[in-house]
Amino acid sequence: MEDGYTTADGRKIGAVVMEMKNITLRFGGVVAIKDISFDIREGEIRAIIGPNGAGKSSMLNVISGFYVPQEGEVWFHGAPRPQLRPYQVAQQGIARTFQNIALFEGMSVLDNVMTGRLTQMKSGLFAQAFWKGKAEAEETANREVAERIIDFLEIQSIRKTPVGRLPYGLKKRVELARALAAEPKLLLLDEPMAGMNVEEKEDMSRFILDVNDEFGTTIALIEHDMGVVMDLSDRVVVMDYGKKIGDGTPEEVRSNQDVIDAYLGVSHD
Repeated sequence: MEDGYTTADGRKIGAVVMEMKNITLRFGGVVAIKDISFDIREGEIRAIIGPNGAGKSSMLNVISGFYVPQEGEVWFHGAPRPQLRPYQVAQQGIARTFQNIALFEGMSVLDNVMTGRLTQMKSGLFAQAFWKGKAEAEETANREVAERIIDFLEIQSIRKTPVGRLPYGLKKRVELARALAAEPKLLLLDEPMAGMNVEEKEDMSRFILDVNDEFGTTIALIEHDMGVVMDLSDRVVVMDYGKKIGDGTPEEVRSNQDVIDAYLGVSHD
């Protein structure tokens, strides 16, 4: 399994691309993450689950560079990752969505998706201001990428609509489009289906599988809907009160007594 494996449905799972090694994260006297290790493999859908307050979003923020752990290391492509700012992490090919939608409400869907191309823009500010030569060609190429993603996520009909006028489920899809516009190798999804109805969840599940299958994008996601997690994920890591209590395939996690106790026990709100 060191160099990868093939899933039951024929998808290729590759070698480890990111590894969390003994991560501990504190906020003052509060320990949000305590000595957790797990890895993410190329091409897989890796779920991070746990009750409210388990430290899942904090872990995603460590992966994306928003938080720097006091102990442990993040390894990326076989080497320790130095302390980087979030935009530098994005330049490494890591994009994310947020638990609370973070879009530009007054801008159109297309313009929001175009902001995901910022890490791909090479021309300087002066060239962009006058929109000539290389800057014009770059803008055209970036717009073509954005339009392809809009088509892929089936939101062509709202491409010129201000995001603030969209229902919640479509806003979540636009946020996914913006993340995909960065052409990430690793896509982090923080509760992509929170607040959605059944039909919206089915659509988002389909798009997540399509992104993984057609683009070959490695995905790490946080999700509370256990049915969704078990259907989508190749492997699942389970957190509870900042500790790791389970790690394995959906079937292994489903039968783990510690995981059962955590989900059937007292609420962590």
